[in-house]
Amino acid sequence: MEYSLEHKTNKKISPGKSTPLGATLVNEGVNFALFSQYAKEIYLLLFDSSDGDPTDIIKLENRTDKIWHVLVHGVKAGQLYGYKVRGDYKPSDGMRFNENKFLIDPYAKAITNKFRNQDNLLLGYNMGSQEKDFVLDERDNTHIVPKCIVIDDDFDWQNDKSPNIPPEKLIIYEVHTKGFTAHKSSGVKSPGTYFGFIEKIPHLKELGVNAVELLPIQEFYIRGHLLDKGLSEYWGYNTIGFFAPEISYSTQSSLGCQVNEFKTLVRELHKAEIEVILDVVYNHTGEGNELGPHLCFKGIDNPTYYALKGPKEQPYRYYINDTGCGNTLNLENPVVMKLVIDSLHYWVEVMHVDGFRFDLASILARVKGSFNKSSAFFETVSKDTVLKRVKMIAEPWDLLTYQVGNFPVNWSEWNGRFRDTVRRFLKGDPDQVRDLAWRLTGSADLYGDDERSPYNSINFITCHDGFTLRDLFTYNTKHNEANLEDNKDGTDDNNSWNCGTEGETDDMNIVNLRKQMIKNAICCFFFSLGTPMISGGDEFMRTQNGNNNTYCQDNEMSWFNWEYVKNYSDVFEFFKKAIAFRKRYKILQKKKFLSGTDTDKDNVPDVAWFGDNLDKPPWGNSELRIICYQLDGSESPSQLGNYHLFFILNADFNTHSIKLPYYEAMKWYRVIDTSFKNGEDFFPQGNEIILEPQDNYKVNPRSTVVLLSKL
Repeated sequence: MEYSLEHKTNKKISPGKSTPLGATLVNEGVNFALFSQYAKEIYLLLFDSSDGDPTDIIKLENRTDKIWHVLVHGVKAGQLYGYKVRGDYKPSDGMRFNENKFLIDPYAKAITNKFRNQDNLLLGYNMGSQEKDFVLDERDNTHIVPKCIVIDDDFDWQNDKSPNIPPEKLIIYEVHTKGFTAHKSSGVKSPGTYFGFIEKIPHLKELGVNAVELLPIQEFYIRGHLLDKGLSEYWGYNTIGFFAPEISYSTQSSLGCQVNEFKTLVRELHKAEIEVILDVVYNHTGEGNELGPHLCFKGIDNPTYYALKGPKEQPYRYYINDTGCGNTLNLENPVVMKLVIDSLHYWVEVMHVDGFRFDLASILARVKGSFNKSSAFFETVSKDTVLKRVKMIAEPWDLLTYQVGNFPVNWSEWNGRFRDTVRRFLKGDPDQVRDLAWRLTGSADLYGDDERSPYNSINFITCHDGFTLRDLFTYNTKHNEANLEDNKDGTDDNNSWNCGTEGETDDMNIVNLRKQMIKNAICCFFFSLGTPMISGGDEFMRTQNGNNNTYCQDNEMSWFNWEYVKNYSDVFEFFKKAIAFRKRYKILQKKKFLSGTDTDKDNVPDVAWFGDNLDKPPWGNSELRIICYQLDGSESPSQLGNYHLFFILNADFNTHSIKLPYYEAMKWYRVIDTSFKNGEDFFPQGNEIILEPQDNYKVNPRSTVVLLSKL
């Protein structure tokens, strides 16, 4: 260490205030406030450069309710800072204070550069055996740790307003901020950045989506073992700064520019009537387990921030690892709960985002180790006036529990049951039709017993985690060799089908079948009740070459190849038409579950299920691979007048002749038949093909048909 840790400053200081936490600009300078229950001494370090020695070392002498605070006069926005904390180093008791380790502020709004484990100096222990976490690492790491930046929240929002899309009208596009434009084919000025993303907003508008769900953009730590392999922390599910936008997605043209560049992205998306939903990771941090780095929370107040465990003689030595990422944040502690709520408030009120998708959300609701929908976290969110007005989406599972359908009324959920059932049905698995009927109509069996709505079900078939839609019908098994884990990582439960050949092929019969299967999938998630979510790039046949776990692939395997928009324009056009179809027919946007009854007294139920001959479906037949149902459009009044939609989903390898209902003065028209060639597979409004004959329809193998009955 090239400097001694002792009070040294010429700046005027005064006690300051304990609230708000973090670094806050005030008229006199900057107020710094940091919580630590067990620290013995805390030092605020100020810097002129990211890699230099501190210009000022200020010992915090004032403490209010375990919050240490000081007002440093004359300091302005752009000031670099961080902390060193003295206290006991007794891992068996959960104490891991180490004054040699420079620590970022848990409330930092930006940092100077990426966290990388250079020469293991970020770590809080000497490399070696498990026992060495008991040895205090005396190496100083100040020069290599990124510094926090004091940020001015002022920004020209240009009268920005949230699009405030009603939940039942939401169409979500899940996308990686960098991967969206990082490929050279994107043609943007600043590839892989917030600004680069802005240049591709017209694509989203053309597609028809009205919300983007951004994979984590909160500052994350790149783990050393990935760097050693030449890999990266591409997905970003390793957060270390819950208030700081990821610096690597900025142009890095100026200090702290990531904040205003992210705000600009939000503002421009809002101008395009597109909402911004953040994928957030509050279940763990990037500090890992007892052998992980000291970056922030461990060195500030380890027993408060983390859920700990251990044998009787070492009760707090180890980290509870319900996340599979080394540690679990201790949300049962009010201080940690406040951190999460404050972070959410910041992204809504200061950064103007419209909602959140919570990674491994069931962990956030743990009470004494078990999921509880009446937990303090859910209760706090439900009563919060800021958070009540934004969209809350759960990934409703973790390593230990699967809670699909069990979240509170005002939460939506990623519906894993929808994904799995649709995949199995499409590839022709037996005994899927009964469960598919629930999924197609909003999953009332999961969400209908507590006054929730179909839109509480986020319907998806693919997402960032797993195969792309193209790969789902190109590979029977995962091909993750590039991850350098002997193809052992990633799930083996893919429910995929390669259509007869593993991998890419020039056989046009297989190529056309794969496109047909993709179009079948598109129909399933856009024409089902619930909220559809697209995995970005699926609309133009993005591939990951069979890798179903690209968390570490920050390269062309993950990046969007924009040449595919032209090469697979037929699939892109089908996507666009499907989204427009969903928006047009309000019956697909119902707020209430279908009942199978005639609620509008026109002698037609809101939903009716049929067998081949208008009889009841043989639900008990495990070999049934075709499902027919009708929706009564008059149940959802619109300018389109009275209409009916008839859906035929055939996952069978046989042709079927389906008898159609008869309505006086109304005619059946073909809108979609995925077995037809491009240009004839989907007819837009006004160009539908009248059926001849009117009483039945021949359904080809492995195809989806949508018919419209109108005057």
